[in-house]
Amino acid sequence: MTQNTGWGPAGGQGPGGPGAGWGGAPQWGAWEPQAPQPGVIPLRPLNLAEILGGTFATIRRHWKQLVGVMLAVQAITLPVMALAVAIAVASVFGHFEPVFDPPFGEDPTAEDVVPLLVAGAVLLVVLAVIGVLATAVLASLCPAVLREAVMGRPTTFRAMWRAAVRRAPAVAGATLLSILIAGAPVFAVLAVWIPLLVATVSEDNAPLLVGLLPVLLLVAGPVAVWLGIRFSLAPAAVVMEGADPVTALRRSAALVRGDWWRIFGVTLVAGMVAGAVSWVIQLPFQIIGMIGMVPASAGVEDGSDAAPAGLIAAVGFAVVAMVVGGVASQTFQIAFTQLAGGMLYVDQRIRREGLADAILAEVGAPAPAAAPTAPAAPTAPPRPEGPEGPGGS
Repeated sequence: MTQNTGWGPAGGQGPGGPGAGWGGAPQWGAWEPQAPQPGVIPLRPLNLAEILGGTFATIRRHWKQLVGVMLAVQAITLPVMALAVAIAVASVFGHFEPVFDPPFGEDPTAEDVVPLLVAGAVLLVVLAVIGVLATAVLASLCPAVLREAVMGRPTTFRAMWRAAVRRAPAVAGATLLSILIAGAPVFAVLAVWIPLLVATVSEDNAPLLVGLLPVLLLVAGPVAVWLGIRFSLAPAAVVMEGADPVTALRRSAALVRGDWWRIFGVTLVAGMVAGAVSWVIQLPFQIIGMIGMVPASAGVEDGSDAAPAGLIAAVGFAVVAMVVGGVASQTFQIAFTQLAGGMLYVDQRIRREGLADAILAEVGAPAPAAAPTAPAAPTAPPRPEGPEGPGGS
């Protein structure tokens, strides 16, 4: 299957310019034809129910590709993280005992503490980079799948894997930039508050500074949320338009402008739905794990010889069940929130840039019929001219 870079920022405009055709909202009293629907959503401005319904429909139709790529990412990421931890621990293993179990009456020396701190810092950076790249692959996957779902085209694991991996670095860059920009107000508050607290920790006004932090965060928090929503469509712009991180942030800001509250509300509801469904997915696994531990726990209370082995097996079974449930719920939550964000991007492009016309042209579907025009009012026949000219007396 041929994969395109995405719908260009200006290529989705119809003949009438931005908002023409199916890109704009229908006027009151105007005749509105049935919107074409080659994929999971009708190609017209969407409401909340249609955005959520389209997100569920995308997961239902393309769950194999979504789950397959997500499991492949985790199958690669988790062993690499475990290897990084093992290498870090092995490199400073000889320093653990002098630091955490020094001889009686002696303090750990800098020769033992510094290597542990350096190894911990390096390990933290490595794990963060791996985690960001893995998250970027998942964030790239969902818009790629959504693009095909909107056009009603089938997907394959190989095509989605290539699309997700190819755009992952740009998505990671856009995500990091949006986090830095959106978090700048909070970072600025902490950068001022922490040195002040350290400088006055031994003075009487330290409790006042501790109580001042929530007040400052109440001011910085809304600004951070506003910026976060403003740049929330950047991953979709990276994947569907092939944009670089900076261009994607600008595109997101342009698409959100004037519709911030609506996008904030839909994003909030989508997050709540994703959290609720993921909890429902995880709950049976937790119950199964807890039920599996009941016989072993009863054996421990009875004092039977097989109790330790049974308890170990039960704990292992419970851990496996909870891990499987956690992976399943996390997979759904990531997929749903990312797909909902991509659905908002498509909706905004349809509303503002006539993206529906570009989609119909790409899938080869006929354009929607134009709205019928009202018949012209009959005109009065011309009055005959008298001998003295028109309207002669």
